[in-house]
Amino acid sequence: MTKQEVNNLVASIGLPYAYYQFDEQHPQKPPFVCFFYTGSSDLYADQSNYQKITGLSIELYSAEKDFPLEEKIETLLNNNGLTYYKEENYIRSERIWQTAYDMEIIITRGE
Repeated sequence: MTKQEVNNLVASIGLPYAYYQFDEQHPQKPPFVCFFYTGSSDLYADQSNYQKITGLSIELYSAEKDFPLEEKIETLLNNNGLTYYKEENYIRSERIWQTAYDMEIIITRGE
């Protein structure tokens, strides 16, 4: 995937979204999505990186637990051939649910 394709994938969820976080001056009301790259675990040998593999986290924030919306995101990820690890948390200080989908993707040229 290119980084533009990742952006398009997140946009296709149909919620407001931002890379890492929204501007603090303009807080976003849930539900919304944040996504970010978490690091790399490239394949390398012979002093060369052969394949760029990047960690990606897509986080859904909602005021109430939203199982249908989670199912929509999971279907979207599955339909795009992305395997993920799902984790959820309730952020008590914000009174908001966070559902994180963590995965690794192969970044291709055309970023």
